[in-house]
Amino acid sequence: QGPRLRTEPVDLVLPINSPNQQATIICDAEGSPTPHWSLNGTLIDLENDYRRRMSGGSLIISNLDKDRDSGIYQCKAFNARGAVLSRKASVQFAYLDNFKTQTVRSTVNVREGQGVVLLCGPPAHSGELTFAWIFNQYPHFVQQDSRRFISQETGSLYIAKVEPSDVGNYTCVVNNTITEEKVFSSPTPLVLRSDGVMGEYEPKIEVHFPDSIPAAKESLVKLECFALGNPVPEISWRRTSGVPFPSKVKTKNSNAVLEIPNFQQEDAGTYECIAENRRGKNAARGRISFHAKPHWFQTMADTVLSIHQKLFWECKATGKPKPSYSWLKNGEHVIAQGRIQIENGALSIPTLNLSDSGMYQCVAENKHGVIYSSAQLMVLGKLGSYRVLLYCLSVCALVKARLGSEVILECKPQASPPAISLWKKDNEIMTLFSSGTLKITNVSRSDAASYTCIAKNQFGSASTTGRLLVTEPTRITMRPTNLEIIVGESIVLPCQIASDPALDVSFSWAFNGQLIDFQQDSDHFERVGGTVSGDLMIRNIQLNHGGKYVCVIDTEVENLSTSAILIVKGPPGPPDKVTVEEITDSTAQLSWTPGRDNGSPITGYVIQGRTPFTVGWQAVETVPEMVNGNTLTATVVGLNAWVEYEFRVVARNNVGLGEPSPASAKTRTEDTSKSKHNRLNAALLCWGKVITHLRIIVPKSIILTLCSLSQVPSVAPKRVVPRIVSATQIEVIWEAVPDIAERVLGYEVVYWEDDTKPDTVGKVRISGNDTVVNITGLNANTAYYLAVSACNTAGPGPQSVPINITTKKPPPDRAPLNVQWSMIGSTLSLHWDPVLATEKESHVTGYMVLLKRHRHNDLNYFVTNKTSVELSLPGNDNYLIQIKATSEGGEGAGSEPVHIHKLSMGARGSGACRPKPSNLSATLISALLYFVW
Repeated sequence: QGPRLRTEPVDLVLPINSPNQQATIICDAEGSPTPHWSLNGTLIDLENDYRRRMSGGSLIISNLDKDRDSGIYQCKAFNARGAVLSRKASVQFAYLDNFKTQTVRSTVNVREGQGVVLLCGPPAHSGELTFAWIFNQYPHFVQQDSRRFISQETGSLYIAKVEPSDVGNYTCVVNNTITEEKVFSSPTPLVLRSDGVMGEYEPKIEVHFPDSIPAAKESLVKLECFALGNPVPEISWRRTSGVPFPSKVKTKNSNAVLEIPNFQQEDAGTYECIAENRRGKNAARGRISFHAKPHWFQTMADTVLSIHQKLFWECKATGKPKPSYSWLKNGEHVIAQGRIQIENGALSIPTLNLSDSGMYQCVAENKHGVIYSSAQLMVLGKLGSYRVLLYCLSVCALVKARLGSEVILECKPQASPPAISLWKKDNEIMTLFSSGTLKITNVSRSDAASYTCIAKNQFGSASTTGRLLVTEPTRITMRPTNLEIIVGESIVLPCQIASDPALDVSFSWAFNGQLIDFQQDSDHFERVGGTVSGDLMIRNIQLNHGGKYVCVIDTEVENLSTSAILIVKGPPGPPDKVTVEEITDSTAQLSWTPGRDNGSPITGYVIQGRTPFTVGWQAVETVPEMVNGNTLTATVVGLNAWVEYEFRVVARNNVGLGEPSPASAKTRTEDTSKSKHNRLNAALLCWGKVITHLRIIVPKSIILTLCSLSQVPSVAPKRVVPRIVSATQIEVIWEAVPDIAERVLGYEVVYWEDDTKPDTVGKVRISGNDTVVNITGLNANTAYYLAVSACNTAGPGPQSVPINITTKKPPPDRAPLNVQWSMIGSTLSLHWDPVLATEKESHVTGYMVLLKRHRHNDLNYFVTNKTSVELSLPGNDNYLIQIKATSEGGEGAGSEPVHIHKLSMGARGSGACRPKPSNLSATLISALLYFVW
């Protein structure tokens, strides 16, 4: 057997604390190899290096030296069968120099009320640093709050608004987290100028994150944002897409730091920091892009072929950026020339010869990492060149089978000429099999024994032995039951078993046909219990958690499942389309449409209203006084004349009050004759300069009018370009409005289906300088009109020329049928019937194959334009596979998932050491797969 790496070297960052310090770089391999080590590509001469030695395959370095021992290390393990390279590992040394000068730093003069930045300027170093500041003398450290912030990126101290108590000396403290060394700067004096107090001014953002931020998968992302200003600005954060932050996102230091732990693909996007005080606001934004190191989803397996046969190996890896591939043979780069062909992750040799034998490695690499996959190629000679060779037999040291099941043991000798096989049970000869396959049906306890396969040809014989262990069937002892629960509560769904102690048991859960990812969904889902308990805890249950939950139990010999329905009840959803049907000087007739009852019938409605003169929304008097859940109209009474009102409706049920509806259109109550006279006088006061009016009404008295100089933008955006994304989504891009007298604070995109139906109008608003927006939730194959306008606090300006665009037809609503699969070695072949789109559906452009590994909570997928595909799957896991048609309109319905159990792979001669599952009819298996998915 060729060498295999069990443990590879890892990157090290080392402190140097003493001359006798040493480091160990681990490289553990099987196959009794001889290891060699290189530093920066040069072989290390261990015989003539007294500081470096090997223990096993690991390299031990004594009396560490920063200059001589820093660099890139790599291990090469080799034996008679070939050689493999380990990953490269860097060794670096952490240090922290002293500040270059200890003289007093220049005095910083600042006016009271002004903002200031004190620079730290850390000295030369290696390793992660943290920063703090001392005020006047140790141990009085500067305490961070909304007014003071210490950047852990630069070390600088920011004071948003200087106060008299800030006068004093400031010393920067730099700490190396690896060496735990601390160094202190010389003090910086801060004094107040005598030329008066600084007046109020709008925020100025001094600390902001970059415009583009690459973030690695599962990393901790930290964004800093802090502003100077008078009054002290408040910091807030948002995503420009409008998507709210998940609960894992935290803010610290009075919102100056935003932390995103366990960064995932869905966390990518544009983030905005907003600094605001009563003098104005400013914003900084940057786009976080998702990056991930390579990860294998297809690798090659050990292969035995005869001379002149063809080799084709392909490996595939996910990653962002997309990985590049290279190939190694016995630790040396393989060059595409002559018989050897290399294309991306595929290596092919059309005609093998004996010299092609050896250890091969496929290498996938992007800027975030490098991964290696190894396999051995053995090329057999012609008749007479070799004696009999047994390779990759399906008889392992231990085979487990459930009582009453069927077991297939395969013996696959690679021999020239072909060998015949003989089986023995313990020491008793059973029979002769030309195919090498031994089948045992209805396994009983008496079948537990040692089984030996003996292969013979004219040049010799070889054998391999394994033991069959018969296990008791697994039973489910506690099942989940159907439940009703209220939003926000937590429950545990039980799933407990009794099983044979010789079996390894694993539990997984599916929700509405999709496997639960316990890492990605850790905010709500957690599997609790031990080896015989797979209980599911659901915390802080939301409405979207209602549905079917299936517990799936896998052992080496069988799988079982049990399910329950969870009904989640919550307060009602928001009512919609609140309309003022009729209005007088003191009443308004309202109508609305109901929202979702969320599992509990609506028992009543509360009407709320607001005007420019009220603080927020307030309950209003209605007729009838109590509006029951079956009523969708009401009359609001007790209103004031000539006042602009908005109304909204809130539904209630037995769980509680729901979310309020969108506000109605603003509607003014009718006037009285006295009010008309006063309004005319007010209009004359503002003649020639009235842009907007804020009217303060004293009932039955006079109207005071305040005139504002705010004005809506006067220019419409140009070059509006829509792009169809799918059947339900449009992307709109436009050119930013140039600098104009009126301030532009954002944009509004209005879209509608038909000019004659104003109730079909929808709109999306975005603030800031963004000139692109995604409109979702549209109807498929529908013509829309859209226009864009710039807007500010006075409202939207003129609209661009309306543009017409039609969404794509919907994707096919039929799933791929007749999915068939077969397993040969580690290669899975999939075939399915094509999906044909109707005239009203988008044309099928290809198919998406989704692959879920049971023991790895990852979901991989790839797209093909064929109705068949071949995958290379390691034989030590269970797999779930689903196929969807793809089209311009989006993804179609998914096929019924295929559950490929590792036992099935063994039954089909994959080389996996597992028996075949027993006594499950095709109908039962289909039903089980449906629930598993």
